[in-house]
Amino acid sequence: MVKKLGIASMFIGVMLLMSGCFNINEPITSTNDGIWDPFFVYPLSWLMTTIAEALNNSYGLAIIIVTIILRILILPLMIKQTKSTKAMQALQPQMKELREKYSAKDQQTQQKLQQEMMQLFQKHGVNPLAGCLPILVQMPILIAFYHAIIRTPQINPDVDPSYTGTPQDFLWFELSAADPYFILPLVAGATTFIQQKMMMVQDNPQMKALLYIMPIMIMAFAAFFPSALALYWVIGNLFMIVQTYFITGPNVGKKKETAKQAKAGGAKS
Repeated sequence: MVKKLGIASMFIGVMLLMSGCFNINEPITSTNDGIWDPFFVYPLSWLMTTIAEALNNSYGLAIIIVTIILRILILPLMIKQTKSTKAMQALQPQMKELREKYSAKDQQTQQKLQQEMMQLFQKHGVNPLAGCLPILVQMPILIAFYHAIIRTPQINPDVDPSYTGTPQDFLWFELSAADPYFILPLVAGATTFIQQKMMMVQDNPQMKALLYIMPIMIMAFAAFFPSALALYWVIGNLFMIVQTYFITGPNVGKKKETAKQAKAGGAKS
């Protein structure tokens, strides 16, 4: 568990580093230097702008379409991650039994617990860290899209003082400003909670804490960041919710545990 939390912390650190150490306050253009801007950020900005122009300058629809395109492109990685989560959920009842069997906190007992856990994973062909690599691979893509949104002047005019166009509206909000009615932040937080709840490994106190922390963080960011970003989060979360439902179904681990209890009850009777 400590190793998994360490890897999660590393991912968060990399994400913060990539979000803050690039030219986030400079408009994205085809003349930007380096590798990050020309090969990651600008193509996404160009794609959004092209789609928006084809849709009567609807940058809100462009963000939705590009978000869906990106999610489809990284779908194989997400399927791998979701299946790994599903496999871990299905093993939760057996893992719980092992924790109860080796509940003593002395070093020898804990080593025995780890050995039994590894044997359980090997028996069922489950790698507890298999879901980490897909997250690491998709992270630069999603962060690049975040940069494309925040650094495209048509979406965020504040990034380019020389831009003379008018702010873009979509539905009830302005893409470059926070949602005045706080609807998008609430939806972003709610969809984040549902997505994490569906993918959460059962009986994991650390993950249960993140279940509530992450939606609150997303709501706080969405309340102050441009609505374009909140829109991106909402569409991405909705895509993940649908994807997770069709790949794993809801409450996989809970279903497994219920079936096991029913079987045990039938044996007793």
